[in-house]
Amino acid sequence: MEEKYIISIDQSTQGTKAMLFDENGTLLLREDLPHRQIINEQGFVSHDPEEIYRNVIGVVGSLLDHADIDRSKVCGVGISNQRETTLIWDRKTGKPAADAIVWQCSRAKKISEAHEAMGHGDKILEKTGLKLSPYFPASKLEWMLENIEGLSERESRRELCMGTIDTWLVYRLTGGQSYKTDYSNASRTQLFNIRDLRWDEELCGWFGIHTESLPEVCDSDSCFGWTDFEGAFEHPVPIHGVLGDSHAALFGQGCVAPGMIKATYGTGSSVMMNVGDKPVFGRSGVVASLAWKMQGQVQYVLEGNINYTGAVVSWLKDEMNMVSDPGETECLCREAEQDDELYFVPAFTGLGAPYWNSQAKGILCGITRTTGRKETVRAGVESIAYQIRDIVDAMVADIEFNKHSGNMDLDSALELRVDGGPTKNSYLMQFQSDILGKCVSVSQAEEMSGIGAACAAGIALGVYDSKIIDKIRRKQFAPKMDKSLRAEKYAGWKNAVGMIL
Repeated sequence: MEEKYIISIDQSTQGTKAMLFDENGTLLLREDLPHRQIINEQGFVSHDPEEIYRNVIGVVGSLLDHADIDRSKVCGVGISNQRETTLIWDRKTGKPAADAIVWQCSRAKKISEAHEAMGHGDKILEKTGLKLSPYFPASKLEWMLENIEGLSERESRRELCMGTIDTWLVYRLTGGQSYKTDYSNASRTQLFNIRDLRWDEELCGWFGIHTESLPEVCDSDSCFGWTDFEGAFEHPVPIHGVLGDSHAALFGQGCVAPGMIKATYGTGSSVMMNVGDKPVFGRSGVVASLAWKMQGQVQYVLEGNINYTGAVVSWLKDEMNMVSDPGETECLCREAEQDDELYFVPAFTGLGAPYWNSQAKGILCGITRTTGRKETVRAGVESIAYQIRDIVDAMVADIEFNKHSGNMDLDSALELRVDGGPTKNSYLMQFQSDILGKCVSVSQAEEMSGIGAACAAGIALGVYDSKIIDKIRRKQFAPKMDKSLRAEKYAGWKNAVGMIL
């Protein structure tokens, strides 16, 4: 078999990874670099776009330096990216106007509230599938235009580029020659009409943005441009696939048929269900988006996003000093008192889907004299599973209600395919299966977002066939909890959430 390679770049909230895959789809090597989490006294969360770009160049260079391969055999690159993180830069110089606003940051909530007061919420939901929220880039972009001196005037002169991290990286990697995004990322901006598959002039106008200022929207498996990674390659290679990280994970998990569902556990979590070639608009607190457009075919998803899942463990470690390593949590959970009624709701910056309450504050409730470190850690870990259950329940309810549900196999939703760092915690995975009452299928391959981007690029370039996504090995967790106990525990969770809504 001819020697061929694909490089995948996964630019995530905490850092940047470069991965090298061979012609069989085997991960050969990975290189990582973290970037700073910039948090000011107001709680605004930012990233330095230049640092992220330098890290992309750095990890790819390091990958190639450490890999014993012929660089000329690298056929192309796929990119997966943290999604709603938003930035603006100068169209000519490529210089960022400011640090990027991270998806977690709710600084634009007053802007979202103002649009809600003007009655824009229903129309935005109808066109984009997304509930009006500061989580999405539209409000973030308006905040930047209003609060960074001179930006609004420069936007009126069409001097700016704006968008998400994928667009920034494609622009920089191609030396400003390519200003593009894909359908998955565009659908998360709250500016893209997912029915008409175009930037929506009315919505853009509400947020003070001209559609001409936004990037070209391309198929997720199309060629986004060519790059040599600042001299790492003698000849440029094509960027032949771009997907938002959650969409890339959905593809990598093989959830390509309607009814298939996955959850990615990261800093936050994305739960996605493939709903086929027609959108299903949520009524239960989840949102509609595009999964991707590949080979000219659009597929849609229902999605629920949770702000804090893996970040709960980081909080237990870094702020509370309850663990020194995330791996300690599994043992502590098993040693903790199991029969208490302790619940932790991690609403550090409000609650995302299906509640959408940016004002909510976190709560630890049900404290008794037996509550200690172990029990608190257990409540934090279990909060991840409860939040996932909230999303899955909402999706199933929407599918059953929606008129398109007759075209879907809801039996596929009886299995939840999962990936991400927290899935290494067997206590969490068993509790997830127990509280869902469904089989949880844990991918034995790490970095599913990167794998999905590599598969999309490799299939488009003819390096892989479409069956590559069926080769992932999985570990199964089946529910063991008694139904009455499951109902009791989940009712306690819903009561805890109700205290802060």
